Amino acid sequence: MTEALDRAADLVRDADALLVCAGAGMGVDSGLPDFRGTSGFWRAYPPYERLGLGFEELADPVHFAEDPALAWGFYGHRLHLYRGTTPHAGFGVLRSWGARVLTSNVDGQFQEAGFPHVAEVHGSIHHLQCTGPCTDDVWRNDHLVTVDPTTMRATGDLPTCPRCGGLARPNILMFGDRSWVPTRSRRALDELTAWRRAHRDLTVVEIGAGTAVPTIRRQAELAAATTGNLIRINPREPEVRHGRGVSLAMGAAEALSELARRIG
Repeated sequence: MTEALDRAADLVRDADALLVCAGAGMGVDSGLPDFRGTSGFWRAYPPYERLGLGFEELADPVHFAEDPALAWGFYGHRLHLYRGTTPHAGFGVLRSWGARVLTSNVDGQFQEAGFPHVAEVHGSIHHLQCTGPCTDDVWRNDHLVTVDPTTMRATGDLPTCPRCGGLARPNILMFGDRSWVPTRSRRALDELTAWRRAHRDLTVVEIGAGTAVPTIRRQAELAAATTGNLIRINPREPEVRHGRGVSLAMGAAEALSELARRIG
């Protein structure tokens, strides 16, 4: 592991530009659940085990039409959780390196840690859209939904669309989602694409991106394809293909702390 950390530190130190590709594992050291498997999801949300509902079933836009209290109970609780969580020290390490960010996380932790450039491929829980949708507008979520912790159902008023008055939903790409409004995410992704074209000699630091939903993992490999400068930080699935990169079987906070110590 010492040799791998030294190699990774050299890649970061010598990088002309640094791209961070982050999955759910990035937030684990901040105390956020990663919903790994049904049992992992139920450990984070015991009431749903009693109801027999898994993450994939709850993260389905159909509930906003069929049972808004159930849908907003799930997303409202997550919003409270994310807004009450402090990003771990590893975020500060990455920011000090001047890294750009591509993430599948919807929690807003990178923005909370002060990153000015974050591309979110699955959207953000901190923004809303119309459930219709009647418009392509996306707006900041300033509505805190009250959730009964026993039933995990929303109580009281739910957020509405300012244009049509209908129910609003998080601007998150859900399972089987044909109503997601991608305008906000697309702008950030287009900016990232332009940045990448101007920085061909990238070093990519991939953190906490698993194989179950491999979006970020694939993007990291594509971004590092020309140089092979890939650092994969993942305690469970750290392997790199064909030796094209450095594998660190570690959690995010520990790995980034060790790299920062070596780089100085």
